[in-house]
Amino acid sequence: MPILSAVSMFEVYKQHWEKPRGLLGLTEQFCNVSHFLCRLRTQLRYGELTRASLKLLRMQISEDTLECDWLARDADRWDTDLPKMVRQRHASLQTLHDAIDVRSLIFRTFSGIDTASLRIYRDTEDSGHELIVTGYVHRNDHSSRWVHSLAMRAKNLGFRFHLQDENLCCLPGDNSAVTAIRFEMN
Repeated sequence: MPILSAVSMFEVYKQHWEKPRGLLGLTEQFCNVSHFLCRLRTQLRYGELTRASLKLLRMQISEDTLECDWLARDADRWDTDLPKMVRQRHASLQTLHDAIDVRSLIFRTFSGIDTASLRIYRDTEDSGHELIVTGYVHRNDHSSRWVHSLAMRAKNLGFRFHLQDENLCCLPGDNSAVTAIRFEMN
């Protein structure tokens, strides 16, 4: 009888030790963030077309969604002798590669994350940062495995961008939508 009561007492406290189903514990979230940042620094330290580094601007995690913003890599400094169009094309292709790689890294690192909202900005000399790629991506989206075009693969994964002459153009940001609504109201 005493053994039976000890087991039943254990069952009462067991519910306090277990985490709720579908939610990560705080320690586990910190570990995942640490692993993500470490892998981001090591695996994506250098790009295929440029050796500049990615700069993480913001990262926010909720129950099953992650938001991440970063600055696109600058053109490689060894490309300064190339024509401007070629440098811009290399930087744009590298940005699309990075978007696909960061998406993959997020879903490999965070097992509880099912969707991610990603935004990529480009540094500009006069206006600070401009939005060039945005995406709302899902974990189980394998529709792009057999697509050879990098731009089409990124579009199939959920990224939204505009290419003009193989150069990523600025997307309208949140401020332009607010301005349009205010304009219609007047």
